[in-house]
Amino acid sequence: MEKTKVIVGLGSCGIAAGANKTYQKIMQLREVEHADFELKKTSCIGMCFREPLVEIIDKSGSYIYGNVDEDRAVEVFEKHIINHEPIREYVVKTDLFKTADNNFFDDQVKIALRHCGYIDPESIEEYEANEGYESIKKIADEEIKPETVIENIIKSGLRGRGGGGFPTGMKWRFARNSVSKEKYIICNADEGDPGAFMDRSLLEGDPHAVLEGMIIGAYAIGANGGVIYCRAEYPLAIKRLNIAIEQARDRGYLGEHILGIEGFCFDIYVKEGAGAFVCGEETALIASVEGERGMPRKRPPFPAVSGLWKKPTNINNVETWANIPWIVFHGPEAYSKYGTEKSKGTKVFALAGKINHSGLVEVPMGITIRDIIFKLGGGIPNGKKFKAVQLGGPSGGCIPEYLADTIVDYDSVNATGAIMGSGGMVVMDESTCMVDVAKFFLNFTQDESCGKCTFCRIGTKRMLEILQRITQGKGEESDIAKLEELAYQIKDNSLCGLGQTAPNPVLTTLKYFRDEYTAHIIEKKCPAKVCKNLITYSIDAEKCTGCTVCAKKCPVNCISGGRKQPHLIDQTLCIKCGECYSRCKFDAITLS
Repeated sequence: MEKTKVIVGLGSCGIAAGANKTYQKIMQLREVEHADFELKKTSCIGMCFREPLVEIIDKSGSYIYGNVDEDRAVEVFEKHIINHEPIREYVVKTDLFKTADNNFFDDQVKIALRHCGYIDPESIEEYEANEGYESIKKIADEEIKPETVIENIIKSGLRGRGGGGFPTGMKWRFARNSVSKEKYIICNADEGDPGAFMDRSLLEGDPHAVLEGMIIGAYAIGANGGVIYCRAEYPLAIKRLNIAIEQARDRGYLGEHILGIEGFCFDIYVKEGAGAFVCGEETALIASVEGERGMPRKRPPFPAVSGLWKKPTNINNVETWANIPWIVFHGPEAYSKYGTEKSKGTKVFALAGKINHSGLVEVPMGITIRDIIFKLGGGIPNGKKFKAVQLGGPSGGCIPEYLADTIVDYDSVNATGAIMGSGGMVVMDESTCMVDVAKFFLNFTQDESCGKCTFCRIGTKRMLEILQRITQGKGEESDIAKLEELAYQIKDNSLCGLGQTAPNPVLTTLKYFRDEYTAHIIEKKCPAKVCKNLITYSIDAEKCTGCTVCAKKCPVNCISGGRKQPHLIDQTLCIKCGECYSRCKFDAITLS
């Protein structure tokens, strides 16, 4: 009988939740008790809301335990690992019975994330044991021509998962048709929206899948050099990538005459970026790799003709590359059976914000936004109402609740004013101020503007100033028209995708939540009671017990009243810090 396996999730999310301590505790218990089981490491399975996660595989099956801190690790060790008695109430996933978290997995189809959380990302042997490098071997053994590989990627319907959604196979064909003895492949792992969490998790959890995808892409277009452009803020991803690259070289998957394919020589190195959002744009990324400031260049020529070092270059993001080996191994039809007519396959989303189940999910294209949020995501915490979802990162748009039945595909999402982006999905509830949200995202894109375009550099600054005035209660009726005029000028005249999409949060909140802008400007009220300058704190005399806590905690002494007597707030002195509201135990402080 095989030994019991104990696998601890050690992705960045798990480590942040204390998984290293959990791993050390289990290792310590094994040594003290002289227990005979195999202790291994893996990465994130997407269930970030239940970290730290520990999987136990024994003769009865597989059990994934959630929220395994050091104390729970002791209990799981004693009852399950030693005495083989699973603790059902702690199990979050198993094939043996239903759990409270089953909905998180039920509608998922894992292709890009197929290995994440299930193999040791630092072991090429485990990757190879799970179809790893079988796709490039298939190409070598069956002598599949580069043109056939490209044709199969086109047939699969795979579109770039980094934002624009351009057909991947067509992009490869353009690079293939560019005549040059020197060509390059680039993996863009530097996208700065919430979907970048997905990129990081893929690189941490399955770096070999990305490498194999790039090797196949290099063979298809005739490239001899590859770069993974990864932000330096992802140290664990970079560490595991470099380990994987060395392992792939040792196995002959990188280097000279790969797998005996005549003339196929290809290698990869990691270029660490400084985390500039604009470097998610292809030409800015290329400039950064070349050692220049990351600023977009005019197109044409496109990178497929003149990219890195002015040579034909193909750029795809992490998720796109991770899909490639699966498509080659299983065939384009197996991939295209998922999704809609124009958006095939699956998409990874990073769920964040006001949602019960934060983390990574991979779903077939065509699923509704509502199903992602309420089935996989577990709905909104504390019984609050779903208000909107920001889809597509800082340059995406806000989709309101009444459009939650919109299906996830490129055309349907674009029709709402949002974009697919790289998969960031930030959920908002009724306590969210949409004007404040627009200001937050525009502040990010304005700060990240490289400054090359007048419209982006100055236009976003002027828009941000208007939004700041509105949330401070200084807005004017003409501001809405100014915002819209500036937004369309910036979209139409900016050089790159950052500037062209930067106004999206403002335009979509104006489209779907214009009443909130009106309330801020005309009524000088924030309906969500978020904007500090538009909130009035009052004391309900009937609920006030005169405990004096609020008066003692007020930093400007604007609250008066005797002990056991109703208190009063002097509105001329109140700085609206909210200290009284957070301290009152009798709900006597009201906001208006």
